[in-house]
Amino acid sequence: MFDPLLYLIAAVFLLAGLVKGVLGLGLPTVAMGLLAVSMPPAHAMAIVIVPAIVTNIWQTFVGPYLRDITRRLWPLMVGTAIGIWSSAGLMTGPYARYGTIVLGVLLVIYAVIGLSRFSFHVARANERWIGGIVGLITGVVSAATGVQVIPSMPFMQAIGMEKDELVQALGVFFTVATVALAFNLTSAGLLNASTTVPGAVAMVGSFTGMMIGQAVRSRLQPEAFRRWFLVAMILLGIYLAGSAGYNVLH
Repeated sequence: MFDPLLYLIAAVFLLAGLVKGVLGLGLPTVAMGLLAVSMPPAHAMAIVIVPAIVTNIWQTFVGPYLRDITRRLWPLMVGTAIGIWSSAGLMTGPYARYGTIVLGVLLVIYAVIGLSRFSFHVARANERWIGGIVGLITGVVSAATGVQVIPSMPFMQAIGMEKDELVQALGVFFTVATVALAFNLTSAGLLNASTTVPGAVAMVGSFTGMMIGQAVRSRLQPEAFRRWFLVAMILLGIYLAGSAGYNVLH
């Protein structure tokens, strides 16, 4: 008989893959948010990491913009890797119990920014130094929560990439960030043989969800789906931060 946890993982990654198939992003964010309801962020990230890397590598090579993306975003990616590696203990050390609270708050911030359509513009001449700073901040946040969308996502939108180039850029950036996280998890002993079966279930769920999402994308209104997805992220973030905060205080 299957472990009930495997059913949960399959359902979570089916939904996360569906979101990624429709929107082109969101798999780690959705999966981390939902899994954190029943486990610490570090254990959730150990399950998320392989499907995230594989799906992002696939997204990386779907498009002709790889050279331009690498040239423009290398400071962001290097900064993120440095931030992740220099903050390796945040997800597993003495402050790990606050990780779920931070994750919940970040989900709310991410969703509110998305719903508000808040945007700003970064001049081409300032992309590199601002990208490096944004990368360092993103890396620290990612090391603590496993989520890499804040503040990297608003930055990538602010530098004026075309839609298809942005989708490919997300694949490139998230691949680098998740590989850097994989080193942290391996060093902490969390990415080991015990995650093989959950990771395999997560992989199947992710690709099944992505295929469904891509198949129904033309039948849905992506903007309406995106709006309800962000509302759900706000509710999930409030629940995670509230419940984890209560547990810390008590």
